[in-house]
Amino acid sequence: MSHLEVIPVSNRSERKLFFNFPWDLYRDDPHWVPPLRIVQKELLNYRYHPFYDNAEIQTFVALKDGKPCGRIAAFVNHAHNRWYDEKRGFFGFFESIEDEEVAGRLFDAARNWFAERGIEAIRGPMNPSLNYECGLLIDGFHESPWFMMTYNKPYYGRLIDNYGFRKAQDSFAFWGHVDMLEEVSRRLYSLSHILLDRFELKCRRMDTKRFNEDVHTFLDIYNQSLVSTWGFVPMSEGEVKKQAAGLKQMIVPELTTIAEIDGKPVGTMFGLLDYNQRIKQIDGKLLPFGFLKLLLNRKAITRVRLISTNVLPEYQSWGIGIALVARLVPDALAWGIKEAEFSWVLESNDLSYKTLKKGGAKVTKQYRFYDYGPKDTTRNAKFMVQE
Repeated sequence: MSHLEVIPVSNRSERKLFFNFPWDLYRDDPHWVPPLRIVQKELLNYRYHPFYDNAEIQTFVALKDGKPCGRIAAFVNHAHNRWYDEKRGFFGFFESIEDEEVAGRLFDAARNWFAERGIEAIRGPMNPSLNYECGLLIDGFHESPWFMMTYNKPYYGRLIDNYGFRKAQDSFAFWGHVDMLEEVSRRLYSLSHILLDRFELKCRRMDTKRFNEDVHTFLDIYNQSLVSTWGFVPMSEGEVKKQAAGLKQMIVPELTTIAEIDGKPVGTMFGLLDYNQRIKQIDGKLLPFGFLKLLLNRKAITRVRLISTNVLPEYQSWGIGIALVARLVPDALAWGIKEAEFSWVLESNDLSYKTLKKGGAKVTKQYRFYDYGPKDTTRNAKFMVQE
């Protein structure tokens, strides 16, 4: 009989077992895209990341006869618990062979770690929060994920359901082709000009001469605009600086929009090229030459993930999102973009969901967040619609 154990990761060799396990698990999966290794180590707190200035993490690895067969990370996000006035733990970076005993033992280990801290309510998967990769893919296994989106084995949902987790919220990825973008551009053009004239609204792309300032503007508006969104917690100043430094290398100004009224930024939209096929080619290794291969000849990348359209709360009823999209679409077409993914959209975000459906975008993937333990009774349960 095989011997199964789940151990808390506590040293360098155990970290290596935890970190490398997905490369073995997905070895023959044509759709899996490896993570950027440096980024993954930071998000696991194996290297410094400012998220952990306000959070704790413990990683666990499952071993069957000494060989890795599963892993999980347990987090206490103190920023979340202060924001929502609750005691909740989170799980993430979950991977497992198709074995309910392995998955169950991993969840048991996480629950025991939480119990030592007086925590019963658990949510996930978060890697490590809504501001990073998150959610479990439950539908749409026919293709590889787009940049910064999760992917997992189809049986994971069953493993999580059978342990006793329940659905907390779903999110969706919408797909659109260039032909749809051209039609959207025509529809939005007249509406956009009405808004521009009525509110003296000005829309521009990011300014490369003040790139750092504009990246911070994007993240500041992101933080302010989503405060009523389910599960959202604003990024700390340290996280904003960290994200800004990373995005600076990846953002293409043509795929961004900043809306201003009287010189004040009030809304932003940005997309990121789908770098995933290049990440797969370099196997997630940025050093020594992976970074160059990632960014060389970016014009050859014709897919964009439209990540975020955000408007300051006091302007969210003005229809500014229309002007943001209208400015970006022509530049995207000029770049040579052929496909776009709008992801992710929470099911509670009724406005965005219906707007995308009405515009002809198609749902191609569905993701799920799960809860375990006491039912949610805090303001975290109040679903608010964002523009």
